[in-house]
Amino acid sequence: MILNAKPNLAESSSEHDADTDLIVNDGDFGDDEDGLAPIELQLVPEHCGQRLDKVISGLVPQFSRGRLQTWITDGFVSVDGKPAKSTKDTVYGDEKVIILPQPEPEDEAFKPEPMELNIVFEDEHLIVVNKPAGLVVHPGAGNWSGTLLNGLLHHSPQLSGVPRAGIVHRLDKDTSGLMVVGKTLAAQTDLVRQLAARTVKREYFAVVWGTPRISGTIDAAMGRHPRDRVKMAVSTGMGSKPAITHYQLISSGKLGEGRPVSLVQCRLETGRTHQIRVHMQSIGFPLVGDTVYGKQHLADYFPRQALQARRLGLVHPATGEQCEWLVPLADDFAALLARAGIDEPEQI
Repeated sequence: MILNAKPNLAESSSEHDADTDLIVNDGDFGDDEDGLAPIELQLVPEHCGQRLDKVISGLVPQFSRGRLQTWITDGFVSVDGKPAKSTKDTVYGDEKVIILPQPEPEDEAFKPEPMELNIVFEDEHLIVVNKPAGLVVHPGAGNWSGTLLNGLLHHSPQLSGVPRAGIVHRLDKDTSGLMVVGKTLAAQTDLVRQLAARTVKREYFAVVWGTPRISGTIDAAMGRHPRDRVKMAVSTGMGSKPAITHYQLISSGKLGEGRPVSLVQCRLETGRTHQIRVHMQSIGFPLVGDTVYGKQHLADYFPRQALQARRLGLVHPATGEQCEWLVPLADDFAALLARAGIDEPEQI
């Protein structure tokens, strides 16, 4: 792609809010195997004395100045055939500049990636997947690839036409278990409505420190933690949302030096971020292995929060049939129960 530099930099800078995705997908870039073709700029005398990064950021406003500075530093910008030495270099106004655009991690976020998925059920409307612990559901900061969404797009390319690749709810990275995906817009919309109406049956097994009473309901609104915005907390402040968890004690045992632990079945009535982890901690029974809400000095007993989404029930969006799926315990979860002397329960 070759651009003739415009001497009126003020006019060029007015385009700084251009949509990068639109630029990248433009036909001018289509022949490059990475979708980002080299950009050639011929500078003019009006640029003389200006910083290199300022000049090129005005000429290619579809890329941020910070991004261009990184490319200069990393050797992806050349001036008259030689790599640019510094972002602060000044130009004479007659140079030929070549930029080799590099994809950002987030540019790759919504691309199909081969991945082994544990598909529990699939038809032309739904996919029910048993997500392993350690797999992030949706791309985000620090996890722009290798997510369940990337694997779903590879498994079922039609999901590229459905928002969020059909995903309607999430599990934390280190929580294993069942998730449902809508393969069509109509199916996804119906699933979202069922979740909003609280008719989707979601049951979890959790191993907690201590021995809670036989059963109970935790009806406690949740919101962002007032001091740590990464965490959630029971809250009555502005922005908090209703959150209801029903729990039932299944069995108890001991870990390590006789520390009591319990297997608890939790049923979600709502689906807030970290809901079970926050709710169980709020009544004094944090999850084993939970380094965010649990007992930090006992983190070594299990490498993740001991939580599995084991049962999922819903009305099929197309047939109206009541469907339900149940998965066996993850291997590491079953091993934890064995260590605690808790027998793996029969189907409940």
